[in-house]
Amino acid sequence: MHGPASPGWLLVALCAASGAYCLLRMRSGVEEQRRAAGSEAVMGFAMAVMAVPAAVFSPPAWAWPVYAAVFGAAALRSLWWARIDAHHLHHSIGAAAMVYMSVVMTLSPGSHHHGHGGSGVPLLTGALLAYFAGYVLLSGARLVPAGGAGAATVRAGAGGGAGWGDRPELARACRLSMGMAMVAMLLTL
Repeated sequence: MHGPASPGWLLVALCAASGAYCLLRMRSGVEEQRRAAGSEAVMGFAMAVMAVPAAVFSPPAWAWPVYAAVFGAAALRSLWWARIDAHHLHHSIGAAAMVYMSVVMTLSPGSHHHGHGGSGVPLLTGALLAYFAGYVLLSGARLVPAGGAGAATVRAGAGGGAGWGDRPELARACRLSMGMAMVAMLLTL
C-alpha cells in the first residue's frame, strides 16, 4: 500500500500480531473456532505483508495477481462456510476487499491515484470503507461490558480457566484490530 512509512510499520505490526494471535486460537477445542481462526490468521498475515511501506519493499508485478487469485479462492471458501456460520460472510467480504486492493495495485502500481476516473472516492472503495467502518464500530461496541466494571470482573474470573485460544473477548479485539487495519488500508487506496 502507498502511504507514509511510520503508520505503515504500525499497520504491519498490528496485522502481524493479530495473525499470530489467530494462530494461537487455532489450538481451540472447538472446530468452528479453529476454522474461523485459520481464515483470520491468513488475513492478518496477508494484510501485514500488503501494508509493508513501498519505500522498503515493492513487490514484483506478478505478486498482485497472485494475491488476487489466493484471496478470490479464500472468498469462495468463506462463502461456502457462510451457509453454516454467518460470520464467514464477513471473512468473504474481507477476502473480496483484498482481491479488490490487489487488482487496483495491479492496474496502477506506484501511483497514489489509481485511475478510477474522475475525482473523489470510487464507489466500491466507498462501499467497502462504509462496511468496515460499521464493522469496527459494532466490534468496538461488543467489547464494552454490558453490566459495568463489576460484571466485567465477574466474567473475567469465571473464564479464568479458558486457554488463550478460547477467549472470546480477545478474538473480538483481534477482529476489531483487523477491521481498523482494513479501513486504514482502504483509505490509502
